[in-house]
Amino acid sequence: MIATPLIDRRAFLRSAGLAFVAGLAPSSAFALERTDAVYASGLKSPDGQFAIGLVSETGSLIDEIALPGRIHGLCHSAANGLSVAFARRPGTFAVIFDSKKAVEPRIIAAAEGRHYFGHGAFSPDGRLFYASENDFDANAGVIGIYDCISGFERVGEVPAHGIGTHDITVTADGLLVIANGGIETHPDFGRTKLNLDHMEPSLVLADARTGALIEKHTLPPELRQLSTRHLDVAADGRIWFACQYEGSRTDRPPLVGYFAKGERISYVQLPDDTTDRLGNYVGAIAVNRAEGLVGIASPKSGLWAVLDGKDGRLISETVLADAAGIASSPKSFAVSSYRGDFLDRQSPVAWDQHIIRL
Repeated sequence: MIATPLIDRRAFLRSAGLAFVAGLAPSSAFALERTDAVYASGLKSPDGQFAIGLVSETGSLIDEIALPGRIHGLCHSAANGLSVAFARRPGTFAVIFDSKKAVEPRIIAAAEGRHYFGHGAFSPDGRLFYASENDFDANAGVIGIYDCISGFERVGEVPAHGIGTHDITVTADGLLVIANGGIETHPDFGRTKLNLDHMEPSLVLADARTGALIEKHTLPPELRQLSTRHLDVAADGRIWFACQYEGSRTDRPPLVGYFAKGERISYVQLPDDTTDRLGNYVGAIAVNRAEGLVGIASPKSGLWAVLDGKDGRLISETVLADAAGIASSPKSFAVSSYRGDFLDRQSPVAWDQHIIRL
């Protein structure tokens, strides 16, 4: 049998052992006392190395944690102070780190027959974290469950009730919110999308404890090529989601929507020229709960925009070449780019797709 890149990466993680994990520790202490708001994001340095970057409220790069490869999404727990960064699909590693450096970073590997889809979320009490994963032989999304108390042991999984599972979150009342992008992939084919002619995008609410399906919202046939990718939850419990369209470039599908438990999906009708500038692709979404705003970013044409959290009305749009991550800031949003922009600063790095606020 010929080893696939997925197997090779997993073997590397196992053979690297404690020596590699020890090398993840940053060389200097995190300077959190210098800033009120801190962000974390993946980055690529000028020498081609990947890392997690810790960023101040002004956009200054404070410190880095070395990585074995590129990451995609991150999640943070206010309850336990820990964060997790997930390898980019079809990656097999995740890094747990503490921005206050109370514990050293550590790495975990995906289970056999699984790879990470790039996102995860903590339980409200910080005892568990959940990872979106692919059971690639069965072509089924699953949610891996990890115990933060017992050394981040993988203690089980529940179905994601869809395929191409991507972003997930857990609400304060124990709802697991899942964005199933509907795209079939297999690590033998890298990042190739295998079913663009019969995609199955959906948004799911499930019981975070048992995985039992509560609600599943499938998109109508005319939007079957609209991949539901990223999401965030507003203060009132409304779930906002962002999409990436795999159909014709001349189509103008809705790229943003929202719903709540017991409600149908509502789609935001952005102005046609805004949809055109987004390139039928929203790469990241964030909710500013305090201000009642929703932010979206797209690297396709280099644009980020702010929407009203009540009805999705477009408030503003800003041109930013290679716009990548977006996260709430004290008054609006922090936005990064593949060219090194972060808020009003530019660093000699390429920021990756997502930002979390710590």
